[in-house]
Amino acid sequence: TLKPAFGPKGTVTAANASKLNDGASAFVVMSEDRAAALGLKPLARVLGYADAERAPNEFPITPADAIPRALEKAQVREQDVDFYEINEAFSAVSLANMQIRGIEHAKLNVWGGAVSLGHPIGSSGARITGTLISVLRHHNASIGVAAICNGGGGATAVVLQRM
Repeated sequence: TLKPAFGPKGTVTAANASKLNDGASAFVVMSEDRAAALGLKPLARVLGYADAERAPNEFPITPADAIPRALEKAQVREQDVDFYEINEAFSAVSLANMQIRGIEHAKLNVWGGAVSLGHPIGSSGARITGTLISVLRHHNASIGVAAICNGGGGATAVVLQRM
């Protein structure tokens, strides 16, 4: 049996925590007019985004607060979201947010999360956003939400529409 990482009665172990990975990523964000002028076809449109905060020790569930705020700004109903990507430093992060938000398991981290794919520190937001866009394209779906908890109790969520 594996020892808990953060205390003798803890549940986070090396088996259910993401490994750290090297990673690099870049996104080009521009207006639709500029993309058209350059002859580029956008992959997705940002419909809305939002931040949320909780006490630092509650950071794993803060995405559950950021998601509805982003959906409200995007004027998108939860039932219209096709897929979600929630970064998981630990398996419990995605599971807890799935339970709090009532997200169907078949819609969340469908190609695996950070525990299986890795957690490239400083690039995780781009990793989950890029994966979400790819999932939307692969499934010919339209609307996706990416969310990530930040250090200190914060979280960010973004609502994307595949183009």
